[in-house]
Amino acid sequence: MPLAKFGVKTDNCFIGGRWVPPLSGQTLTLIDPSDGTDLCEISHGMAADVDAAVSAATQAFDGGWGRMIAAERGRILSAIGRAVLQRVGDLAELEARDVGKPVSQARADVHALARYMEFYGGAADKLHGQTIPYLDGYTVYTLREPHGVTGHIIPWNYPMQIIGRSVGAALAMGNACVLKPAEEACLTALAFAQIAHEAGLPDGALNVVPGRGAEAGAALASHSGVQHVSFTGSVGVGKSIQQAAGANVVPVTLELGGKSPQVVFDDADLEDALPFLVNAGIQNAGQTCSASSRILVQRGIYDEVVSAMSERYGALRVGPAMDDLDVGPLISKRQKEIVERYLSKGSDLKVAGRGTIIKDAPAGGAYVTPTLFMDVPPDHVLAQEEIFGPVQVIIPFDDEADALDIANGTDFGLVASVWTRDGARQLRMAKALRAGQVFVNNYGAGGGVELPFGGTGLSGHGREKGFEALYGFSTLKTVAVRHG
Repeated sequence: MPLAKFGVKTDNCFIGGRWVPPLSGQTLTLIDPSDGTDLCEISHGMAADVDAAVSAATQAFDGGWGRMIAAERGRILSAIGRAVLQRVGDLAELEARDVGKPVSQARADVHALARYMEFYGGAADKLHGQTIPYLDGYTVYTLREPHGVTGHIIPWNYPMQIIGRSVGAALAMGNACVLKPAEEACLTALAFAQIAHEAGLPDGALNVVPGRGAEAGAALASHSGVQHVSFTGSVGVGKSIQQAAGANVVPVTLELGGKSPQVVFDDADLEDALPFLVNAGIQNAGQTCSASSRILVQRGIYDEVVSAMSERYGALRVGPAMDDLDVGPLISKRQKEIVERYLSKGSDLKVAGRGTIIKDAPAGGAYVTPTLFMDVPPDHVLAQEEIFGPVQVIIPFDDEADALDIANGTDFGLVASVWTRDGARQLRMAKALRAGQVFVNNYGAGGGVELPFGGTGLSGHGREKGFEALYGFSTLKTVAVRHG
């Protein structure tokens, strides 16, 4: 594993531009989900380490980083992006071994991280205020200013991508960041801190404290020195984060779960749609907030779609991350148990298709067979709750109104997709679907660094990605000058 090449001390925190051991002196063991073996020891950061990180971030914000002009911040972020691209192979291997995703998917995540740095590097000096016509004798204008110290609590499924869209945007606005990566997968977060430091990011502008969510994460969310909190993860933890930050009356961006539908009408181009229907559900072993776990199909083409998706499922192969198959392991044995419990709840359903775990997959790996269910009632638990595994359900519908009732019939609202050649229907459905992103005749739009991302309902609030993220990581000041 190429970790030594980065100069990273995995059993340390990165605070104030230095690798420092956790004040507790304790570590946690990181597990390789492909075979269940120990990868390395990581820092068991706690409240005292978070406090030190917030102090370092405060010094950076009050010092050179906070006073740096936007154009110079942008140059540093762009340099970080270039440095990331120089380490594609090493970072991809780290992410694949740490998360368990096929290495080609991990490589795509490295390129996404670099693209976020490029985008926000270029955007850093492009967020402008406004002048407002007002009373005679006044000039009124607005300024966009950073919050100060921002806390970032990220999950284990897409560490690099979420660092890019969260930390990248916050840094572009001039905030100083404290990052708490998930204890299950934090190696690329640590590597990124070293890369950013070597690329010129000033000491304290980015601090990383690995540790458990209940300890380091809770301490960061409730810290009085943090002026904004960004969290991506489960609904339950998101509620706790919001309550903790609320005690300090600071804003929170929450990107939580999803139960995202793809709605396929009988005039859809099925040859075009089929790869999206399957891939959007099984990518990263279904451990994606925006995964398409519900496939709604109009009855006129229902049997055809079921047959075609079943065939594709039958060809799916599951194995170790470095084998680069269709699906890798889940993040942990605990997550495997969760997904298997959901699969047992589908014992009353008809299975339309299953993938295959390869014969020589390590016995200690967290592997689950990708499973496609058909004829699923819209109110069934598998059609209502986020599973976070390679499980999809197919639901038939009659007409447009029926499709909307089913698509909007969960507590989530993150992503939705519509497949139809009817232009008027495309517009009606896009407007009526309850989701933060709606895709027409596609799903995901290739990642879309530029596209605002976030949800409604239990999927959270606030927006990441694109320029909208810069608004969230800034506060608006109005200045009214009376000059006669």
